[in-house]
Amino acid sequence: MLKSQMQIIGAERTAEDSVKVYLKKLKPERVPTPALSSLPPRPPLTHGSPGDADPVYKACVEQCEKTGCVGDKCFQHCNFSSDGKPIDGPWYLQEPLYVQWKQWDCRSDCRYHCMLSREEERQKLGYKPHKYHGKWPFKRIHGIQEPVPVALSALNLAIQFHGWISFFILVNYKLPFRPNKKTYYEYTGLWHVYALFAMNAWFWSAVFHSRDVELTEKLDYSSAVALMGYSLFLAIIRTFSVRLEAARVMVAAPVVAFVITHILFLNLYQLNYGWNMKVCVTMGAIQIVLWAIWAGVSHHPSRWKLWVVVLGGALAMLLEIYDFPPYWGYVDAHALWHATTIPLTYLWWSFVRDDSEFRTRILIKKTK
Repeated sequence: MLKSQMQIIGAERTAEDSVKVYLKKLKPERVPTPALSSLPPRPPLTHGSPGDADPVYKACVEQCEKTGCVGDKCFQHCNFSSDGKPIDGPWYLQEPLYVQWKQWDCRSDCRYHCMLSREEERQKLGYKPHKYHGKWPFKRIHGIQEPVPVALSALNLAIQFHGWISFFILVNYKLPFRPNKKTYYEYTGLWHVYALFAMNAWFWSAVFHSRDVELTEKLDYSSAVALMGYSLFLAIIRTFSVRLEAARVMVAAPVVAFVITHILFLNLYQLNYGWNMKVCVTMGAIQIVLWAIWAGVSHHPSRWKLWVVVLGGALAMLLEIYDFPPYWGYVDAHALWHATTIPLTYLWWSFVRDDSEFRTRILIKKTK
């Protein structure tokens, strides 16, 4: 019993000594000023990920917030308050707006550079990367928090816009109209709305991956949930060939009610990542099953495109479920998911155009 207690005490002293040694390695180039000391107290670090609880990482962040330095690197943000105003010095030293909007402050920079420093040490010791504050250790480029997902989100947005414009030109300028000047394709308006939801979701995805703050996170999650909900509604309408407006309203009512309730839950009550993942995966799985069955029984001439999108979407969904650390600090599972959706989106809009031509031919034959 006495031996085990002595071992525990020895382990605690070893951990304390490692933190003290690490603090000595920091070698801050400037000492705390009264202005820095007069800042309001910071809220404690959240311990939601393994990296957050690392005593060396926490000691590094605490030391950096006092000195504004990590090793030989010192940060301009530590001369400013959270709203971009200089703590000391004249007004013309205020940070530029393009820096302020990203909300990189002293604490953000301290966390980032302490994370990189700690991960370099862990890598030398042969340990795998840890998550910090719920995110993998990504490397910034020009202040962009996750550069690869930002670029891929922008490409997805461009593909969605291209698909929508090509569909718009097809149904409005190339295909014939009904006598009442409306398109023969019964789902034209629904696909236009889908395009708006999709482009909105990818826009906020790019913004969120550029800078992860509470506002951009909620906008990204809410936009993604809204897109998933509308996609589920559209899948039900198309696969069951629901054409009556009253029937469409009956389908839309429970879906809209659920999606709005879920979005309000995320924004006003709790941003529960696990629950949100289950909701999105469930809605996505239902859509995949509906489109897969419909492609098998409808004998649509472009059903092979639908099969590719369905199979590719199901495989891509696994990347959202089975997460792994970023390669070279830039590409993780979520980034690869962004990459897979680019060709799938192009093929998806190709199917939508084919579907509009297919339905238009059938309806024209019926009218003759």
